[in-house]
Amino acid sequence: MPTVQITDLKDGDFLLDVREDDEWQAGHAAGALHIPISEFVARFGELTEAAPQDGRIHVICRSGARSAQVTMYLAQQGIDAVNIDGGMQVWEAAGRPVVNDKGEPGFVL
Repeated sequence: MPTVQITDLKDGDFLLDVREDDEWQAGHAAGALHIPISEFVARFGELTEAAPQDGRIHVICRSGARSAQVTMYLAQQGIDAVNIDGGMQVWEAAGRPVVNDKGEPGFVL
């Protein structure tokens, strides 16, 4: 499965967060699209509307397990998607900004 490290991400990369609502509300990467894995198939159209046409989708969750499932699904649909190794735990540990729904500093749940 295609995987990237947090350090491989650049500003402006398209980020899809598949964690559940409570995790998202506690803290997420600013600018990420949020579609919980539990709603992913039903809300797939939101992703195809928001994602760059010929760009890569970087999929993230808390640790990398749920995002791996979504990455595999997207790859099966012919979409260029990669799993972010270590997820939001590594994102936060690397000092990347985590914000809550109000744009204030958040935390990874």
